[in-house]
Amino acid sequence: MGFNCGIVGLPNVGKSTLFNALTETAAAESANYPFTTIEPNIGRVPVPDARLETIARIGKSAKIIPTVLEFVDIAGLVRGASKGEGLGNKFLANIREVDAIVHVLRCFDGEATHVEGSVDPVRDAETVETELLLADLDSVERQLDAALKRARGGEKEAKARLAVLEPVVEALREGLPARSVEVSRDLTPLFRQLNLLTAKPVLYVANVEEESAAVGNAHSVRVTALAEAKGAACVIVSAAIEAEVATLGNPEERRDFLETLGLEEAGLARIIRAGYALLDLVTFFTVGPKEARAWTVERGASAPQAAGVIHSDFERGFIRAETIAYDDFVTCGGEQGAKEMGKMRAEGRDYIVKDGDIFHFRFNV
Repeated sequence: MGFNCGIVGLPNVGKSTLFNALTETAAAESANYPFTTIEPNIGRVPVPDARLETIARIGKSAKIIPTVLEFVDIAGLVRGASKGEGLGNKFLANIREVDAIVHVLRCFDGEATHVEGSVDPVRDAETVETELLLADLDSVERQLDAALKRARGGEKEAKARLAVLEPVVEALREGLPARSVEVSRDLTPLFRQLNLLTAKPVLYVANVEEESAAVGNAHSVRVTALAEAKGAACVIVSAAIEAEVATLGNPEERRDFLETLGLEEAGLARIIRAGYALLDLVTFFTVGPKEARAWTVERGASAPQAAGVIHSDFERGFIRAETIAYDDFVTCGGEQGAKEMGKMRAEGRDYIVKDGDIFHFRFNV
């Protein structure tokens, strides 16, 4: 599974507490001083999806296996990271390795020392984003100079790189992230090769105190407005509550505890789903007596590519995908009913996977 989200932010904003709760472990040490997390901690978490339990019940599956999403807890950044301050170089290198950014912002007061001396989540967001932007600008300006020299020599690939680099440099110099640049489909591969920090999609997480977990507070209102202005998603959570919920082994205990706080579900479930959406992923299912299982592909994946997620032989020897839409599977009471009602389709190599598809792949190697 190659899809992951990096949890980033300034020191002491609750990143490691959130990561611990996400993975229900103490893998990332939490403490009241900067740089607690030196090496990135990695955890794989199940993606909540009520459809999977429904499919398993109808298919009388003995086992349920959810799809997973990977989270990486990355060391805290400080002002000047783009110039190597603090653990800047390590921080930036770790972010380059993830697919999306979960930006945790401190929206609570308290005894924990704030590296900037006061609580201001919008300022903190701008601090981190400025450092990422400056790092990107330094990288692309150097690449632009090299491409200009090669383009003058008539190198075709260099000219194509200029078509990507020039608008990116212009945007970054104006203080805009690389993801704001519109790139044509034929130049998209070159754009991705730049592996820019500000090209990665961002989810803002407003970390509030326990009393504000259900409705937020004045700080989280500002974060929500910031996210809307940037066209990004925002989730309000209390990392302290999530950490406490993670210690409750019984699902009923967790549910009762959340209800006493006015919460319908754990904030972590919303973060996981939001991270999944951030990466523009879709879920397909397989179901049988042994197991019902959820699988992940990028939106736009073909049926053979989905088959390859299960096993490379399935993709190499792909013949067809016997497909039932989730709603049809439920309405018809399972695979046999879907067959009888003419709701099972035979899809070929050109079929694009839709979220909720239930597949049975036919292949021959």
